[in-house]
Amino acid sequence: MDFKVISFLVILGFVAIYFFVYFLYVFFYFLLPMFFWGAFFAKTDDVSLQNMIKLAKIKPGDIAVDLGSGDGKIVIAMAKAGAIAYGFEINPFLVWVSRIKIKKAGLNGKAFVYCKNFWKEDLSKYDVVMMFQLSHVMASLEKKLEKQLKGGTRVLAKYFVFPNWKAIESLGMINLYKK
Repeated sequence: MDFKVISFLVILGFVAIYFFVYFLYVFFYFLLPMFFWGAFFAKTDDVSLQNMIKLAKIKPGDIAVDLGSGDGKIVIAMAKAGAIAYGFEINPFLVWVSRIKIKKAGLNGKAFVYCKNFWKEDLSKYDVVMMFQLSHVMASLEKKLEKQLKGGTRVLAKYFVFPNWKAIESLGMINLYKK
């Protein structure tokens, strides 16, 4: 075999490996969760994250939660802002990723992500609740929050709105509600 053929095969091999690794990333991060756990992961952009933290007005000692915490980005930001931050995520792969990021950020003891379904959790202890849920979920979630949250709890939702609650403030795609 001549050098050009070998070079072509080596490059082709690297391209195949790249696409295989990319496929695995997409499969485990986005597609598999939808089939087994009923949700998909959508990464929070930095501007929305800054807007959420700004609107939440987190104070040291606040107890905050992200419902469907994905890769833990919001949980980490809430902990850095001074809250004891929790996340509920049903995708075990994303829980694992979140815990690694929390450890790398040095936030053990301030940020926690659990592999749990938030629908089965009591949310009454939280001062701040953040979420990015789909429109068909918001009505049921509004009822759950209405029943469980204490007065004064700050609720932040990205993009999708609650059908009956009125936002008291908005910034970009983020809406702030108060119970």
